[in-house]
Amino acid sequence: MKFTDGYWQLRPGVELLRPLDVDEVLRDGDDLVVHAPTARIGTRGDTLNRPSITVRFSSPMPDVVGVRISHHLGGVDREPRVALATEPQTVGIELPEALGKGPATLTAGRLTARVATDGPWGVEFLDEHGRLLTSSTDRSVGVLTTPEGRFVREQLTMGVAETIYGLGERFGTFAKNGQSVDVWNEDGGTASEQAYKNVPFYLSDAGYGLFVAHQTRVSYEIGTEVVSRAQVSVPGEELQYYVVHGATPKEILERYTALTGRPARLPAWSYGLWLSTSFTTSYDEATVTSFVDGMAERDLPLSVFHFDCFWMRQFHWTDFVWDPAMFPDPAGMLARLKAKGLRICVWINPYVAQRSRLFEEGRRLGHLVLRPDGSVWQWDMWQAGMALVDFTKPEAVAWYQGYLRDLLADGVDCFKTDFGERIPTDVVWHDGSDPQAMHNHYALLYNEAVFDLLRRERGEGEAVLFARSATAGSQRLPVHWGGDCESTFVAMAESLRGGLSLGMSGFGFWSHDIGGFEGTPDAAVFKRWVAFGLLSSHSRLHGSSSYRVPWAFDDEAVDVTRAFTRLKLRLLPYLGGAAEEATTTGVPVMRAMALEFPRDRAVAGLGTQYVLGGSLVVAPVFSASGDVDVYLPGPAAGEVGPWTHLLSGERVPGGSWRHERHGFDSLPLYVRPGTVLPLGAVEDTPEYAWAEGVTLRLFALPDGYDAVTAVPGGTGAPARFHVRRTGGRVVVRSDDAPGAWHVEADGATVSVDGPDEVVLTLPDA
Repeated sequence: MKFTDGYWQLRPGVELLRPLDVDEVLRDGDDLVVHAPTARIGTRGDTLNRPSITVRFSSPMPDVVGVRISHHLGGVDREPRVALATEPQTVGIELPEALGKGPATLTAGRLTARVATDGPWGVEFLDEHGRLLTSSTDRSVGVLTTPEGRFVREQLTMGVAETIYGLGERFGTFAKNGQSVDVWNEDGGTASEQAYKNVPFYLSDAGYGLFVAHQTRVSYEIGTEVVSRAQVSVPGEELQYYVVHGATPKEILERYTALTGRPARLPAWSYGLWLSTSFTTSYDEATVTSFVDGMAERDLPLSVFHFDCFWMRQFHWTDFVWDPAMFPDPAGMLARLKAKGLRICVWINPYVAQRSRLFEEGRRLGHLVLRPDGSVWQWDMWQAGMALVDFTKPEAVAWYQGYLRDLLADGVDCFKTDFGERIPTDVVWHDGSDPQAMHNHYALLYNEAVFDLLRRERGEGEAVLFARSATAGSQRLPVHWGGDCESTFVAMAESLRGGLSLGMSGFGFWSHDIGGFEGTPDAAVFKRWVAFGLLSSHSRLHGSSSYRVPWAFDDEAVDVTRAFTRLKLRLLPYLGGAAEEATTTGVPVMRAMALEFPRDRAVAGLGTQYVLGGSLVVAPVFSASGDVDVYLPGPAAGEVGPWTHLLSGERVPGGSWRHERHGFDSLPLYVRPGTVLPLGAVEDTPEYAWAEGVTLRLFALPDGYDAVTAVPGGTGAPARFHVRRTGGRVVVRSDDAPGAWHVEADGATVSVDGPDEVVLTLPDA
């Protein structure tokens, strides 16, 4: 939200209070509290009729400083909040001998907030070396009375070349500089400025991130209200935000996800190929069986089959009852599909149509969201007479989970948790939550209810969702997919930008509809999208009104799908390591170039390619001709040695852009120099022992290389491989390899069985 008319004037009808003086600084336990009147105080009379602003500095963990800006403190806080973690630490607080005799400081780990006490309002956030990360100036903090209500704002300074990322899954320009963003979940598709997954966190390449701890509408002006500042504002009397410091973007994400939660571990089967019935297509068991058998007949590895919404009867969503006309024997059908080695996913949402069996039951039990007059909230969008489950009521959560438990008992393995964005604000919640804040927070409660049930019923590490709506903290409940996109190259590119922005917001796993959702892609779009989709953390063939089985396009689409599915399954020892990193550090599997190569200014704002797992640069092809530009970092970013194309073996230098042309069976897929890439021995299922029979491919290891490559177990035991290079001698040792393993370099392969050591002689690095 903008409050000004240019730099000097306020909008008509807007009044502004700013902290102009410091009347008192004090220590309150481990907090630093500053009382700042909104005028210079010269005499006691100046304190009369004078508003004051209270700013409280605190820290929940090292490298994180919280700032709470308050006007009136007597309000009732009904806003649901994301649960924040804390870590033990010693907070350093220093106070001046007297006001004007120096700054007051709060230090948490490597981050210091320094408050001026001798002049205009000013706060500086400094790293451990005293380097300025960002600051709040005498014109930054404001309490504003507007025609729309009361707001509190902060404006943090931005450097000359500073770039801002994140704010959830946003489909526009990847760098957020110059954008006005409202954090407010909407079902707007990928072609709009709206987003399904709004996260009030941004990451700056200046060494910090900013998390605004509110679930209500949070408005950002990133260099748009004042071009040298990033502004954030919230309605009400208080603004709570946290500055998160890290020496690198990865460290910032590690600290942020330590605060708000990290992704759960996922089962091995989830990384395989998912096939859907699509959204509004007509299908029955015979249709489903023909798809599954068609994949097998064409040697297309399939891991999960997904039933979208019309597994239930029309006008009855959501009632969790299989349409008896199409699926007269659902338990038997699921058993037959699972006998083919498949996992089963079904579509659900939190909306209850008036004709659903759940409507009257939910109304009678008080499990549906109510209007202020006590009636059930309903409308006719999406489903006739649709109501909404009230997940703030524990009994309603248990009631909803009970129906899902019945589906699990019949053989369902996981759920696509669709929707959750169209949440009304003219309602009353069971726990008294603020309806404005519940609009975004609902996505977290809805998906949490489903994920927690799966975790209880299936066990830790076996729960997985395919979720569309999200907010801060939702990263704990993977997987999330990109929502409704068109079936075009442009939509494919906007989907990628959305996924990379989500990754910069703390989400470790992400997927998208291969081929696009709306409309039917032509064969070229489908084949290019297949390569992109199978080089994502999770991969699903899904559409709206048309099927996405590869043979619906052409024979080459079948071949392309087979090749890239097999490639992904062989990459699972490597991708599993990236997934483990996501669950332990918050660094996503699909990484923006700026996240992986922060020293290279050429990648700032680059949203047309990404790094898969840290060592594979992927540039999806957004053209039928196969023309594509890809940038490979060079020595300036610390990359010494050639990059190697994984599919062709071609070696090319880094440090510049390359224009390439690829057939449908290829795309720019380059291995970073200095990589030990583990490749699995199986290419027809993700459910195998990833470390057994693994091949370690060595790419341009520098002299002095000394590191351990950990291969997760998949369905077997994990293993660790210690790789060292000295001159032309490479030694690879494993003390826990569960079976045969291989080392490959420069075309030569050495194989051993079990714990052992391999020595290779290579040309001098």
